[in-house]
Amino acid sequence: QPKNTLDTMSRSIVRQSKFRHVFGQAVKADQGYDDIRVSKVTWDSSFCAVNPKFLAVIVESSGGGAFLVLPLSKTGRVDKNYPLVIGHSGPVLDIDWCPHDDNILASCSEDCTAMVWQIPDHSLTRALSDPVVVLEGHSKRVGIVSWHPTARNILLTAGSDNLIIIWNVGTGEPLLSMDDHPDLIYSVSWNRNGSLFCTTCKDRRLRVCDPRKREVVAERLAPHEGIRPMRAIFTRDGNIFTTGFTRMSQRELGLWDPTNFEEPIALLELDTSNGVLLPYYDADANMVYLCGKGDSSVRYFEITEEPPYVHYLSTFSSKEPQRGMGFMPKRGVDVSKCEIARLYKLHDKKCEPITMTVPRKSDLFQDDLYPDTAGPEPAMEPEEWLDGRDEDPILVSMREGYVPPKSRELKVAKKNVLDSRPTTRRSMSTVDTNSLPRLLEEIQNLKATVLSQEKRICDLENKLSQYTNGTA
Repeated sequence: QPKNTLDTMSRSIVRQSKFRHVFGQAVKADQGYDDIRVSKVTWDSSFCAVNPKFLAVIVESSGGGAFLVLPLSKTGRVDKNYPLVIGHSGPVLDIDWCPHDDNILASCSEDCTAMVWQIPDHSLTRALSDPVVVLEGHSKRVGIVSWHPTARNILLTAGSDNLIIIWNVGTGEPLLSMDDHPDLIYSVSWNRNGSLFCTTCKDRRLRVCDPRKREVVAERLAPHEGIRPMRAIFTRDGNIFTTGFTRMSQRELGLWDPTNFEEPIALLELDTSNGVLLPYYDADANMVYLCGKGDSSVRYFEITEEPPYVHYLSTFSSKEPQRGMGFMPKRGVDVSKCEIARLYKLHDKKCEPITMTVPRKSDLFQDDLYPDTAGPEPAMEPEEWLDGRDEDPILVSMREGYVPPKSRELKVAKKNVLDSRPTTRRSMSTVDTNSLPRLLEEIQNLKATVLSQEKRICDLENKLSQYTNGTA
């Protein structure tokens, strides 16, 4: 009799899903990117951003902040003198590729600014130190940048001043700001059409915000009872997927309906590791990949409409822990190999692509795996979005695979000529451009010296306090 019950149980648990057998595989060694000094900043961002053209990684740099941008095809060892993108005067904390232009990247930093960069199609031949636009509005470090999914040139930034600012990067000006968060903002995620975004905060609340009304339209205290950082992302049907910790520091994930925050749709305990789980979401397959910082595995789940709503599929494990992770937009995967996702795993000194594949015997295009996906055309202009219009992403077919278009220039038309940027920045254009690299180098060297002196002072003060406390 018990055997029978077990049989019926196992039959009901095994459900039909085309993603049940998705398997992960690291690429061959020569297909990775080696000799990258990944940033050691203690910030829970992914440190990596990819699109169908480029891989960008936040790296260690003496004085100031820098990141590396490589064309995807430039695999193998990265020359230690490979030019970096160096514009920030403090460590870079987050980077995000524009969904509507594969050559545009936003970055933010401890220097209280966000910057938008135009990356040339070819490999960089010299350091890029001139952003298209500098966004100055935060009074403390800026930890999050996130592009609007469907409106052109709209960028959200969140800083340690607990402020969220939404910018029009085409004019370089702030459009809206929200100061509803009393503490540090951990994560921000737009919904599919960019009408709302959800946030997690150190005050343990999950909020749904309507930026154009500048108000919090729903909130939930402690979706996860633990005090460690949470993450939240919108799913395509408007629910919110969260990761956090239980009161006993177990890692946990949840699925919530923001129109009814009382009870979770699903709540699932995972393990007792202490790394924050970063969720990467594939809207086409309704799958989520969980990458813990410091973990050596990637777990993936399918979100469905029938219980238990969040189905565990499998785990990709490797020997080394990850420092961060990049997630390729769907238009960058290889449809001829039935690849449905590609993650870029950061180690201390390299970046290793991991392909997620659905095993299929046929090499024909698999319609069911590749519904039309969000393409690179914005669905509306910034003014239309600001006026209250909402549009879903404009979709493109994956049948022929996706070929990224050539670079087009982002033009910034400043509305007011006498804007509030400090005069020193503006007068940079009068400096002899040949002396710019020299100036930057001198600034970075001086910063490095100051940092090392500060470290020395710190060490000496520690020593002194040991003597005065009698512990030395």
